[in-house]
Amino acid sequence: MFLHSLRREVSHPRTSVQLCLLGIVAGACAATVIIIFRLSWEFIQKALLGGVAQYAEIESMFLLFLPVVAIVLILIVAKITGLQHYRMGIPFVIHRVKTRYGHIPLGTSINQFFGGIFSLAGGFVVGKEGPTVHLAAASSHLLGQWFRLPFNSLRILTGCGIAAGISAAFNTPFAAVIFVMEVVLRHYRVHVFIPIMLAAACGSVLTRIVFGNENELTFLDFHSLDTALLPYLVLCGIVLGLLAALFNQQLMLVLKLFRDVNMIIRLLLAAAITGFVGYFIPEALGAQFVTMEILFANDPQLSMLLILFALKFILAIAAIGLGVPGGIIGAVMVIGMLAGVILLQPLYSISGDSEMTSTFALLGLAGMLAAVLHAPMAALSAVMELSASSQVILPAIIVIVSAYVTSKQLCNNRSIFIQQLEFQKLAYTTSSIRDVLQETGVMATMQTEFKHFIDAPKQALYEYLQANPKHLVLQERIFENDRQYKIVAMDVSLQEGVLPLSIHQIEGLSDQSTMAEVYETLHKKRQGAVYIFEALAHDEHVFEHGKPKIIGIITWNMLHSYLLRQQH
Repeated sequence: MFLHSLRREVSHPRTSVQLCLLGIVAGACAATVIIIFRLSWEFIQKALLGGVAQYAEIESMFLLFLPVVAIVLILIVAKITGLQHYRMGIPFVIHRVKTRYGHIPLGTSINQFFGGIFSLAGGFVVGKEGPTVHLAAASSHLLGQWFRLPFNSLRILTGCGIAAGISAAFNTPFAAVIFVMEVVLRHYRVHVFIPIMLAAACGSVLTRIVFGNENELTFLDFHSLDTALLPYLVLCGIVLGLLAALFNQQLMLVLKLFRDVNMIIRLLLAAAITGFVGYFIPEALGAQFVTMEILFANDPQLSMLLILFALKFILAIAAIGLGVPGGIIGAVMVIGMLAGVILLQPLYSISGDSEMTSTFALLGLAGMLAAVLHAPMAALSAVMELSASSQVILPAIIVIVSAYVTSKQLCNNRSIFIQQLEFQKLAYTTSSIRDVLQETGVMATMQTEFKHFIDAPKQALYEYLQANPKHLVLQERIFENDRQYKIVAMDVSLQEGVLPLSIHQIEGLSDQSTMAEVYETLHKKRQGAVYIFEALAHDEHVFEHGKPKIIGIITWNMLHSYLLRQQH
């Protein structure tokens, strides 16, 4: 009874205590998985390198083979789980959220967990947010599916998990919320926003318990800029927009060139390229922020910055384009920081102010992130939270807008996630009517009071409807190996001498369905109804003598009234 009441409540598109509590639980589950994931790859790096991203402290020959060993382990896991489950990462999650209410196949999650660990530990220039989003979405959706919650709430729980996962990975709860709303769900609703905020907060609390209160970019301190420098930030934004467009263009080019190449060959090629570069320049490996901290602390020369920028740029495109499991965002953030510091050099040669390094690193990060992902709000919230300074807002807005507009209008660049989805032929859009209907579960609108007849004669049905004209009547017909359900209503338009009854065979939908599934079932005929049943085949209380337990009915008229309801 408690679970039924819970499902009934969260099927409504509204803020509720139940939905908030579910968001917290989903956030805790997702954050726990991400903390385990992060501890795992950091443990491997500490065991092999003596610390996280300490590539320069290891013999060059070891670095030559480290990526190859990582790829061999990734391929072993992929072979065990089945290569058909190799799709993963943020684009795949966006696709599943839009078309499957966030359901992530188990095989892809196993691949992502171990593949992400090995690729991050192996020195590839990929971010941890790709596996983070995938694993967090899978774990939170699994929790909702275990409770058999309506699909509309499962999508919300998936968003909660993603927010908690990103918050746990970067200790940035606010940026995590904006990322989910802007990039993954791509719409704002208050009843969705609240549980996602709670989940992000929960993820941040758990990661602070394990890893401490500081985020990984604490070493970047924002220093206020002179107003005279603001026009220069527009130029910086334009350059960052061009670089972002180039990054997206080259990444998609690699994807297309190697479309038909065997996955094993692609991954080994990525390992060979990464290992070769790491052999000569260890600092070029990895997308961990600690490498940037070490680099900026040593006051690098412009030549070193340019070399590292070019190599990180190439290695990121090679790894992601050739299919190494990992994220784009971490790599783009590192590339953006390097680009920002390089753009500082003309000013640095004039003023000699070394304190501006962190400032321009943050602004470079913001510009690249906004232009590559086409997520300006997520980029702005990220630098605000990472810098813990309100002074960053104005300069960041100037850089972000300049970069975004340059990338979008001048270079005709689009979000890298959208380009990847189209390349993989994965759906990521739905019709506006389906998008609205997906927000409400069938349990929120179904009529639970109806009269159920079994093989009743038409005369009995007619007499009942005459006495109760507003009641819903369900007629069940039993055959040797089948059952049929029909909705019965009065129809005075029929010719004289015939019982004025309208009888239509109807289909059943699970109580987890949304109004979108009702619309897809009824919109062609624009009449009839669907019956709603509890879908627990293993529960003896749900199926009696082999038949489903019908708990409600939704007619076309009820659906039509729902579509025409007024909202503010």
